[in-house]
Amino acid sequence: MNWLAITLIVFGILVLVFGSRLWLLGASVGALLGVGLLRFLPGAQTGVHGWLIPIGLAIALGFSAVFLKAIVDLVFLVLGILAGAAAGLAILNLFGVGSGLVNLLFVIGGGLIGAVLVRRFKRWALVILAGVVGALLVVWGLQLVFPTLTGPFATLITLVLAGGGIAYQGRSLAK
Repeated sequence: MNWLAITLIVFGILVLVFGSRLWLLGASVGALLGVGLLRFLPGAQTGVHGWLIPIGLAIALGFSAVFLKAIVDLVFLVLGILAGAAAGLAILNLFGVGSGLVNLLFVIGGGLIGAVLVRRFKRWALVILAGVVGALLVVWGLQLVFPTLTGPFATLITLVLAGGGIAYQGRSLAK
């Protein structure tokens, strides 16, 4: 039995249901990062390293989220600016337009919009991030059990789980 897969699936489900709690979100990001790092370390997926890296990073980032709560607003603002800037460039790439000045204007405009949205809708940003991270953890756990689970089907499962997690946690915000 693959205990890492079961741990990731259970942890992912917890994040989908309760992930807007900052300590759990931090721990889930740590676990997700750990699993991602395992893909770059040949041979580390098996044995003790396959457990220690994701679980160790989950514990470290979970505690960090609790202790560094004071700078969360700053981190969200920076993430909002970066996400908005990246979205601005993505829009230009989508339509195949842009030059130096147009790119700069879209990056600045997207960054400003991202900053405003994150400042205004901080709780929703947490819920959306928790939904996406939780869905990824579940799918990565499932991929350890079913290695053929890739491509469009894995993407569809991720989107459905993320949407379900966002809808479930979003209900409490709507009240």
